[in-house]
Amino acid sequence: MSSGAEDTAERAAELRRLIEHHNHRYYVLDDPEIGDEQYDAVLDELRRLEESHPELATADSPTQRVGGQPVSRLKKITHARPMYSLANARSEEELRAWIGRMRNHLAREGIEEPQFAYVAEPKIDGLAISLLYRDGKLAYGATRGNGEVGEDVTHNLLTIASIPQEVEGAPPVLEVRGEVYMSLPDFAALNDRRAAQGLSTFMNPRNAAAGTIRQLDPKLAAERPLSMWCYALGSLEALDLETHWDALQWLRAHGFRVNGDVRRLQSEDEVVAQCLDWQERRASLDFEIDGVVVKVDDFELQRRLGVVGRDPRWAIAWKFPPTTAVTRLLRVDWNVGKFGDLHPFAVLEPVGVGGVTVKLATLHNEEDLARKDVRRGDEVIVLRAGDVIPQVLSPAPHAVERPDREPPPRPPEKCPDCGTATVKPDGSVFTKCPNRGGCPGQAWQLLKHFVSRGAMDIEGLGEETVSRLMRQGLVSSAGDFYRLNTEDIAALEGFGSVSARRIVEAVERSRERPFARVLFALGLEEVGEVTARNLAAHWRSIDALTAATPEEIAQTPGVGPKMALRIAEQLADPDMRALIDDLKRQQVKLDMEGAPPGEGPLRDQTFVLTGTLPNLTREQATERIMAAGGKVTSSVSRKTSYLVAGEFPGSKLEKAERMEVRVLDETGLLALLDSPATAQS
Repeated sequence: MSSGAEDTAERAAELRRLIEHHNHRYYVLDDPEIGDEQYDAVLDELRRLEESHPELATADSPTQRVGGQPVSRLKKITHARPMYSLANARSEEELRAWIGRMRNHLAREGIEEPQFAYVAEPKIDGLAISLLYRDGKLAYGATRGNGEVGEDVTHNLLTIASIPQEVEGAPPVLEVRGEVYMSLPDFAALNDRRAAQGLSTFMNPRNAAAGTIRQLDPKLAAERPLSMWCYALGSLEALDLETHWDALQWLRAHGFRVNGDVRRLQSEDEVVAQCLDWQERRASLDFEIDGVVVKVDDFELQRRLGVVGRDPRWAIAWKFPPTTAVTRLLRVDWNVGKFGDLHPFAVLEPVGVGGVTVKLATLHNEEDLARKDVRRGDEVIVLRAGDVIPQVLSPAPHAVERPDREPPPRPPEKCPDCGTATVKPDGSVFTKCPNRGGCPGQAWQLLKHFVSRGAMDIEGLGEETVSRLMRQGLVSSAGDFYRLNTEDIAALEGFGSVSARRIVEAVERSRERPFARVLFALGLEEVGEVTARNLAAHWRSIDALTAATPEEIAQTPGVGPKMALRIAEQLADPDMRALIDDLKRQQVKLDMEGAPPGEGPLRDQTFVLTGTLPNLTREQATERIMAAGGKVTSSVSRKTSYLVAGEFPGSKLEKAERMEVRVLDETGLLALLDSPATAQS
């Protein structure tokens, strides 16, 4: 080989090592060292080298992450060790009974009063996978299959950047087990793309991941955002490890993604508390879990406990209540949104889902309704995840086969609240009621939004109370809330002087809400909480914002030309101007307090908030930081000055500690806010 060829080969090898290093930083550690443009430049250089020198292309090259050639079929793989199923526990009593059975079994083995430590892991709702490495290189990856024999899906696993293709310091044979999954944000984005292309959408992230990993064409897998959590070593030969916890640390140290929420626990009380904790905060995770896997930590105890049938005695799955159920769709009705959008919703035969009875479920919009093709009388699948509004996912498979299915539901020709003829604007996914100023449905939605949490947050003014105030003629616009008195409210059925006084006091307190909250509460189309915060920080007052041209508004961070034009049009509307003038008279805050951007004691400081603080809400903490000139972002990076961590902080705390970002609790944040010298040091 000539020196020039040797140099080219060395450069290609160097680029591969560099790209795998940055893949590990980005996909596994969530801590990138370079930006997307720099990464793309390195990948493009390697791709050009391999195209001009095909002999340098390797099967494990990072360029193959985009997908190689399709396979003709999925071959069968016999697992070196069986991939066992897990027995289930659905309550504290069943989990404690499992621990009792283990103690009894070990007692029969001559081990009295064994000292258990446990490892508890979130049970990812994905597809179980076994990765086999020989001499540190990925030989193949297979699905669980029946536990003994799985399917070879190596061609698709190679497209997943979080799976290392080479492992330094690995034994001659290494088996790693884990779960391939799709995060909830990635799943939502994938379905949005498919819907825009006129393709069918996936029912849930697990189905999307399982369907993707079994594709014959890896290019399809490369287009879908899959990842993998690794949770076990399938074989321990040549590895001097005594506990499952040690195995997880070994995996993490050798480039595999291990979930940061895994916990090592010392007592069954701690295990129960951890399971209940994850069940409570299940809906706050960005990936789906359907339970908690609990394992005895000590490998020797695992060996002594053994396997019964197909289930290891030393592990169990605490299963959460199901989040889906099948019931009958009685009819589709329509709600009017605060901007006139007609939203379809399902009226269902009552069904228990996730521990509650569901009678109504969202259908999002009419295009989503058409894609799902659910019709009156169908058996439908209903999803309820945490505190999220229940939704209809699809008809049950057998429902679409009914010969007597009714025609697909259509949006009404007249507004169900005011009778105005509806319209379907070009490019809109909603049919609308155009009666912006006179539709009682829109007025109720806007008033309900004004008093809601995140907006003016007026305690005691829930949906029903706002509706009653409207029916009694006491409130017709947001400014009317500030003209309420205890006598008017106490006269309503079900209210007394005490509850009426509390509402009036809550309305009075809302005058202190910061400008950003008021701007969000106005109900401007396309202006959510983040955009409202950006507009308030940039323009500092409602007068400056209403005087700005669309071109000037578009200079606000996060606001594009189309959004800016829509904001300007709404602010110029006579009814909106009248509302703003009324709120000014009511002394609601319509200008920004505190330091302008780049000024104040926390200038140049970037904060990330995670977990639940004992006294401050997330919004209150954000407002105080911004008022002091600081910036609040959603993700931890090397530019983060402080992470403010409350209870249940999640993976952001682990990442901050790994990156040596300073961590504060609420007391530390308050001390920082009260100490300009500290902030500037």
